[in-house]
Amino acid sequence: MAHGGDLPQVKYEYLDHTADVQLHAWGDSLEEAFEQCATAMFNYMTTDYDTVEMTGEQEVEAEGDDLMGLLFHFLDEWLFVFSADSFFIPRKIVITEFDKENFKIKSIGYGEEFDIKKHPQGTEVKAITYSNMQIYDKEGQHEVFVIIDI
Repeated sequence: MAHGGDLPQVKYEYLDHTADVQLHAWGDSLEEAFEQCATAMFNYMTTDYDTVEMTGEQEVEAEGDDLMGLLFHFLDEWLFVFSADSFFIPRKIVITEFDKENFKIKSIGYGEEFDIKKHPQGTEVKAITYSNMQIYDKEGQHEVFVIIDI
C-alpha cells in the first residue's frame, strides 16, 4: 500500500504576471515614428480617443544615453504627465526638437485633462519597457517597436 509519508513544507508562491502589449509605430521620419508611438500609447488608455479635445497643451522634454534610451524616456515622461496630478492626455504630440547626436527631444502635446465621465477608460499603462525594443531609421524605413506593461 502506497504511503508517501508527511507532506513537504510549502515553498512556493504565486506572483501576478503582468500582461504586456507591443506598440509598432512608423512614419516618414524617425520623429514621426516616435510621435506615433506615444500617440498609440495614449490611444490604448481610452477606448474612444476621438473624445479627447485639443484645448490645452503640455511640454515634455526627454533625453537618453542612446536612441533606445531616448525613446524609453520620451514615452516614460509622457506617461508621467498622464499619471501626475493633471492627468493630461494628448490627442496629438509634436516633436519640436529632435537631437540625434545628444539624444534629446522637446515635444508638445495638445489635449486636455483626462475625465472619466467624458473619456471612456481603456487599459492602464503601468510602465514602458526596454524588452525587445527595436528602432529602425534608414531610407524608407522609420519604425519603432516598444513593449508596454499593462
